[in-house]
Amino acid sequence: MKELKLETRVEVYAVGELDNIYRQLYEAAFEASKKAYAPYSKFHVGAAVLLENGEILSGNNQENAAYPSGLCAERTTLFYAGARYPDAAVQILAIAAMKDGERVDLITPCGACRQVMSETEQRYNHTLQFQSDFRIIARFFVEKRKRISFRVRRPCCRFVSVSLI
Repeated sequence: MKELKLETRVEVYAVGELDNIYRQLYEAAFEASKKAYAPYSKFHVGAAVLLENGEILSGNNQENAAYPSGLCAERTTLFYAGARYPDAAVQILAIAAMKDGERVDLITPCGACRQVMSETEQRYNHTLQFQSDFRIIARFFVEKRKRISFRVRRPCCRFVSVSLI
């Protein structure tokens, strides 16, 4: 067995310390959450991304009775960005959520979304900043850039390697 030591640094910013772009992204994500299709969970999530070309795109969660056929807001938005602007790296991803008409603070992406975020970083060779709350933004840094992600090294249906964050 090999033991890995992981160190994480988190920077937390108050609203007054945020640049205007972070506020714009959060508001775009929050507006997108209002349009989410979430008849089953009633948990409305929106996401917005800033691309390196300056474009801001947004999306939201889309549920389906044939669970897990729905799609989270983060993946909807990242896939849309990749399809619309395949050569523009994602700089920042912001998410916002509502439950029962009230804002939900400090939500985090699910495992599938984290995987897509990780591969988006690899695709563009660019670190993705993540924002999940209007009042606070946290940026996470991990020494040696080890990530929780799965990579297929052979054409098969199994995951054959795992790297850790």
